[in-house]
Amino acid sequence: MLKHLGENIKRARMRRGMKQADLAERLSVSRPTLRKLECGDPTVSVAVLVQVLDVFGLADQLAHIADPDTDALGKALEQTILQRTRVDSPRRKDDLDF
Repeated sequence: MLKHLGENIKRARMRRGMKQADLAERLSVSRPTLRKLECGDPTVSVAVLVQVLDVFGLADQLAHIADPDTDALGKALEQTILQRTRVDSPRRKDDLDF
């Protein structure tokens, strides 16, 4: 997935007619760091990724990552847990055995 993400970032940079050196300077990162990001290297910080997306005007798409409203498995698990939760009826005073 990181390799694919890196390829997407590279394509977005090239579509904007930006050279690696220009983008790296704008981000205040080294060219090797940007190159690593475009190759999908997992050691590049998320902050650099967010900066790149911001420069490209794509940062708003981050809000959709792991969105709980689109997490079908999470919703199903939550529903299962809610269905298993037992609801006790309120106890009466004379139910207490002391």
